Amino acid sequence: MNYHLTKLPERTIKPRQSGYTMAMDKGLSVREAEDFMSIASEHVDIVKLGWATSYVTPKLKDKIKIYHEAGVPCYFGGTLFEAFVIRNQFDDYQKVLDQFGLQYAEVSDGSIDLDHDKKLEYISKLSKQVTVLSEVGSKDADKIIPPYKWIELMQQELQAGAWKVIGEAREGGNVGLFRSTGEVRSGLVQEILTKIPFEKIIWEAPQKAQQVWFIQLLGANVNLGNIAPNEIIPLETIRLGLRGDTFLHFLGITRKKDDTAPPFHAD
Repeated sequence: MNYHLTKLPERTIKPRQSGYTMAMDKGLSVREAEDFMSIASEHVDIVKLGWATSYVTPKLKDKIKIYHEAGVPCYFGGTLFEAFVIRNQFDDYQKVLDQFGLQYAEVSDGSIDLDHDKKLEYISKLSKQVTVLSEVGSKDADKIIPPYKWIELMQQELQAGAWKVIGEAREGGNVGLFRSTGEVRSGLVQEILTKIPFEKIIWEAPQKAQQVWFIQLLGANVNLGNIAPNEIIPLETIRLGLRGDTFLHFLGITRKKDDTAPPFHAD
């Protein structure tokens, strides 16, 4: 860091199991990816090439190389996996992963109806080739999955070979874990955490208020995903209590409702 501050929460260092940040690349150019890595590679653990953007992205191999040279793995969004599966091209999907030298893959069923036993089979097969992230939850806002089912699905997918499970929210943060307004389904999150290990979950949280909520609940080293490239540095300041939203949280100070200015404390 550029200077010293005391009383900051301890952040895990890469490679890490918790405190993980997954960034969402929705179509950055090669030059934009270079700029992104120049400022944020220290804080990004993995980059998702959103949904099926990799199919139409020019100079795809060049961009992947930039991420890999910065020490940041990347992977194709789960929607691309679904696009191959629904066309009965799973073998082709595996070949594409090898073609682009990817070491991670996402297995999801947010856009298609996929028998869960079949999804577990795909996870098992892919886990022998790459590190698998499996996504739980639907992209259909009208499809409400009860908490017990989220837990059951996550447990089975981890047992099948998934390294971590991802809580679905889409890039907008308005389905799955969240209501259409972006409000967290807090009861769902709390119930999931009674059964699924903290470090095994990546919570998709593209909106700042959602990031703040998870950090206040679970601390600086919660795993968060679908973070926009220009929000990586801001997120790190939220994790460290260096933005107004969490400024007092890690200092153990409660601001009174009628306070008009932050309290001053001399060391």
